Amino acid sequence: MRYIGISRGWPRGWISRSLALAAAPWLAIAPAAAQTVDADGTIHAPAIAIPESTLLSAETRQHLAAQRNPAPEQGDPRSCPSMAGAPNDQIPAIRECEAQAFYASNAYRRLQTLFDVSIEDQVIGGVRTEMVTPRGGVAPENRRRVLINVHGGAFMGGARTLSRVESMPIAAIGRIKVVSVDYRQGPDFTFPAASQDVAAVYRDLIKHYDPRNIGISGCSAGGLLTAQSVAWLIDQKLPLPGAIAMLCEGGVYWTEGDSSRMVYDTSAHTMAVNPYFHGVSPDDPLAFPARSLGLLAKFPPTLLATATRDFALSSTVYTHSRLVAQGVDAELHVWEGLPHAFHMDPDLPESKQLFDVVTRFFAKHLRK
Repeated sequence: MRYIGISRGWPRGWISRSLALAAAPWLAIAPAAAQTVDADGTIHAPAIAIPESTLLSAETRQHLAAQRNPAPEQGDPRSCPSMAGAPNDQIPAIRECEAQAFYASNAYRRLQTLFDVSIEDQVIGGVRTEMVTPRGGVAPENRRRVLINVHGGAFMGGARTLSRVESMPIAAIGRIKVVSVDYRQGPDFTFPAASQDVAAVYRDLIKHYDPRNIGISGCSAGGLLTAQSVAWLIDQKLPLPGAIAMLCEGGVYWTEGDSSRMVYDTSAHTMAVNPYFHGVSPDDPLAFPARSLGLLAKFPPTLLATATRDFALSSTVYTHSRLVAQGVDAELHVWEGLPHAFHMDPDLPESKQLFDVVTRFFAKHLRK
């Protein structure tokens, strides 16, 4: 099994690696009559076949079928070794292999065709970033606004690959400037290195922007890092951003909860084996902010998005319910029948819906 936390979601070859198991129809559930339940609540049930959702459109079905049966192409990340179980000293080479495959892929060329943006290297607060700006210009209402993107990749990869998949659509569709942060990752660094890097970029940006005009957004590991970053800013007594978006992940580790066993078994890919979290307690509220109601009560308006076949569905839903219980303005959007990080295929109809939800959310909540 591949390391499911590294979302290599992308059309054809790119998306197939991270979604292969999500597309499989085997779920560890069964009709009540066939179930047995232990005293501790553990359910024992035979696997059953769950067909593709009948609620999906014909267009979505075609896209998902293409993802499950990708055509060979140049720049296929499946030619790269997996990070799962790889020795730490091999991780940098695997990252480089994935980056080269990404830039050579038809998927990246498609991304460039769909979303006309410029990408500029910048060092902000001592941290390397990419500034993603729509070539048609920032919208007048967004000239004093900026979004921070913290990419997915299980805290081990994704810089300048997944980060572009996440940042380019939002910058182009929302006509807003996006700063994508190349935060430090495992196995070279451990928590809270990424939170510190995001805070360093944020400290610099608030010299030029009203904090209420800044948003933070991320998918998968980036969704968790978004929550961690807000918790870190609270701990450092810094002013908070105007709004945040946690996409395909919440404020606890993504293999917690029922959904991490519903589509496929993630029990071998818990926080304990992720090198970035080496020595971190699962109860540390700065690492897993949804553990602390006190922290969550201070969160800015929050958007959460997931799907019914997302292994991080439970983390996302759990975080939303706890935010609402603390009186936080929190929205939850759940798409039917789709896997983790489905919007990494920008041609999916539901991806376009998600992009619209994200851009409207920040347009509503960042200061006018």
